Amino acid sequence: MGSALMAPDLTDLAFGGIRTLRELGQRIPIGGGVLAGSLHEAVRGRIIMVTGASSGIGEATVLRLGDAGATVLLVARTRKKLRAVAAEVQGRGGTAFVHPCDLSDVDDVDRLAHEVLDQHGHVDILVNNAGKSIRRSVDRSYDRFHDYQRTMALNYFAPVKLMLVLLPVMRERGSGHIVNISTIGLQVNTPRFAAYLASKAALDAFSRSIGPEVIGDGVHLTTVYMPLVRTPMIAPTRIYDRLPTLSPEQAANMVTEAIRKRPKKVATALGNLGQLTYAIAPGAQDLVVNRAYRLFPEADGPHDRITEAEQRAFARATRGVHW
Repeated sequence: MGSALMAPDLTDLAFGGIRTLRELGQRIPIGGGVLAGSLHEAVRGRIIMVTGASSGIGEATVLRLGDAGATVLLVARTRKKLRAVAAEVQGRGGTAFVHPCDLSDVDDVDRLAHEVLDQHGHVDILVNNAGKSIRRSVDRSYDRFHDYQRTMALNYFAPVKLMLVLLPVMRERGSGHIVNISTIGLQVNTPRFAAYLASKAALDAFSRSIGPEVIGDGVHLTTVYMPLVRTPMIAPTRIYDRLPTLSPEQAANMVTEAIRKRPKKVATALGNLGQLTYAIAPGAQDLVVNRAYRLFPEADGPHDRITEAEQRAFARATRGVHW
C-alpha cells in the first residue's frame, strides 16, 4: 500500500524532471533548436498579444503567428490600421482581434490590459514590440528632456504596466511567455540614442530581475536584441537608406524563433561580440564607436571629409547597428 501511495509522487517527480531538462535544453543556443517543437506546436490555440502590430516588425510577426494557428491580439494606436492587418490575418485563415490603445498613456494601457483579460480570460504570450526611437546627440538634447520622458513612457512604462496586470494570471495558470523587443544598440552602446537605449535598458533590467521570481511558476522572459530593421520608425533618418538592414519579415523570424525556443535572449553574433568587447575593454570600444559617431553625422551635420565609400565599408563591417 505504501508503494502504491508513493508511485504517483515518483511519476510526478519524473515528469517534472523531464520537463525541467527539456526547458533547460531549449535555452542552450545549439540544442534549443533541436529540442524545441515547431512554431505551430508552440502557438496553436494560444492567445498572443503583440504591441505595435499595425506595421513593421509587429505586423510581420502577427501574420506569421496567425498562419501558425495562434489567436493574435493586435495592439497599436490606430484602429483603422489594426483592422487592415486583422483582415489579412483572417483572410489567410487565422484568428485576430483588434485592441486599439495609446501605449504612451499609462491609464489607457491599464484599460487595455483589463479589457483583454475581461474579453479573453488570459494572455499566453505577450510580445512587447511597440517602441519609440530618437536619434539625437546629447549636445542637441540639453533642452529636450521631454525626449527622455516620451521614450520611457512608451518603451518602459507601457510594457511594465502590461506585465504587472497580465503576469498574475500567467503565474496562476502556471504558464506564460513574455518577449521584449530590445535593440542591438544596448550591446554596442550606440551613440546618439541615449534616450532610446536608456528606456530599453530599463526594461531589460526589470525583466532580468523578475525572471528568477517567475520562472518557478512556468513563466519565461526573452529579450530580442534586434538589429536595424527597415520599418517606418527609421524612415525619417535618410542616412539609413544606404545602410544594410533586416526586412520586417526577417525580424519577425527572430521573434517567432524566440517564441518557439523560449531562450533567455536572442541576439546577433555582432551584438554578442560588442557586449563581450565592452566587458573586456570598454575604453577601447569607446574609441572605435567614436569613429562611427563621426562617420555617420547628424542629418544636418558636417561630414568631416568622410567619403561614402568609407561609410559603406564601416556599415558592412557593423551590419545591423543603427549608427
